[in-house]
Amino acid sequence: MLAAKKDLILKELQEGTGAAMAAVADRTGLRTGLRIWFADLDEKHGPIAELRAYGLKGHRVDLTFGTFSSGILSQIKKALPEDVQLARALVASVGPEVELDISGQDQLTWSVTDGKFRMTAKIRELKYPDEDSTVIATCRAVIVPMMAAMAELIGYDVIEEEVSEEMAAYDGAILPSVVKRRERNPRNRLLCIRIHGEKCYACGCEPKTTYGDAGSIIEVHHLEPVSLLSEPRPYDPRTDLVPLCPNCHRAVHTKRPFPLSIEELRTVMRNHHG
Repeated sequence: MLAAKKDLILKELQEGTGAAMAAVADRTGLRTGLRIWFADLDEKHGPIAELRAYGLKGHRVDLTFGTFSSGILSQIKKALPEDVQLARALVASVGPEVELDISGQDQLTWSVTDGKFRMTAKIRELKYPDEDSTVIATCRAVIVPMMAAMAELIGYDVIEEEVSEEMAAYDGAILPSVVKRRERNPRNRLLCIRIHGEKCYACGCEPKTTYGDAGSIIEVHHLEPVSLLSEPRPYDPRTDLVPLCPNCHRAVHTKRPFPLSIEELRTVMRNHHG
């Protein structure tokens, strides 16, 4: 039953959002629904995602804010442009099979302006909408990116940069601490996996196929194209991040100040193995 799958759903939500989550099965309707929120905020003080049946063969997810969310809303309005960009990219990763409405706003430029904000997703023509596996699939496809976007705007699991005298390797380059923060951000990892999958871009291994449940070890690598030397460009989490297995990730960073490119690492591996 749904309650038996709640721990699995919460695990995926917590990995994707970088925040502790809480959920409860809602049995007030004809079919069991699910309510999910950030554990430290409770249902009234922050965003909450509610999964419900939609017609006979569909699901509907509504993300709204609790009655006493003014503090969190003020915090969201102070989110940095890069955080807003990642939040929008996470929501944009929701598949085309999902009918998505974001308070009537454009899906690429939406923003949380007040407590009336609502994000609604509808999935139609599901074969077995009441099956736990279908509910979990909807959570992965819709609720995880929605709540991860909110976590990014709120600022969960922000990695503090160490105070140092670090200097950029060249004028216009990003600092090493910024690269590290981006690579460790759980929402960046989530987006990277949703776009590229969990196969290492360098060696092609897919840890989950080898280790099963213990294989959620793929890491995120921040690409730093040589073109940045002369033409710095804005960071885009959709194209500047790729998945690497832990071994390949360590290997690319053995070269400094610039890491090996993915193609350079592939060449090293080909030459080493003949």
